[in-house]
Amino acid sequence: MSPGARTSEVLTVLSEQESERLTVGDIVAVLKDRAFALLIVILGLPNCLPMPPPIPLVCGLLLLLVAVQITAGMSAPWLPSTLLRRSVARKDVERAANRAVPLLRRLEQWSRPRMSLFETGLGLRGVGLILLTLSLALIVAAPIVGQIPLGLAICLVGLGLVERDGVVVIAGLVVGAVGVLLNAGFVYALVSGIMSLFNL
Repeated sequence: MSPGARTSEVLTVLSEQESERLTVGDIVAVLKDRAFALLIVILGLPNCLPMPPPIPLVCGLLLLLVAVQITAGMSAPWLPSTLLRRSVARKDVERAANRAVPLLRRLEQWSRPRMSLFETGLGLRGVGLILLTLSLALIVAAPIVGQIPLGLAICLVGLGLVERDGVVVIAGLVVGAVGVLLNAGFVYALVSGIMSLFNL
């Protein structure tokens, strides 16, 4: 894979790995010097589809760690060895990639470098704070479908960073705001239901 490989090409490479399971370490190794932005895309991608509860939780925790590091100004991601050893089934990666790659290719044809605000240190730290919020929302997202708008938002932010396209980043922020509001409503309804159940 060339250093300037597009996001769609990276996802195709990941989906074609021979191993039945891919560790987080395997994925980071494929991402190489573009690890931060592409890791954001990959953490968002599974959540664009209905997924069982463990997947949004794991992705949310990983994204939380990545977001903290971006906010702190780190140039490359650091992940603890316990997380690097965690794995996902390659068939799940392939399933997500098969659905995402055609859309990504169309978006990549339209996307271009513009609005360089998010390439600056201050801009990137701002993106880190927003990703921090999205990661927390992902952790507590409504089961099965609540993570879908959050996953889409995370993918758009990551793709915008890869392509240096501020318009795509902003689109991700708008979708993310909607996703956070929807899941905040779910959490509020859940807490209210529990409180009324126990007459609190």
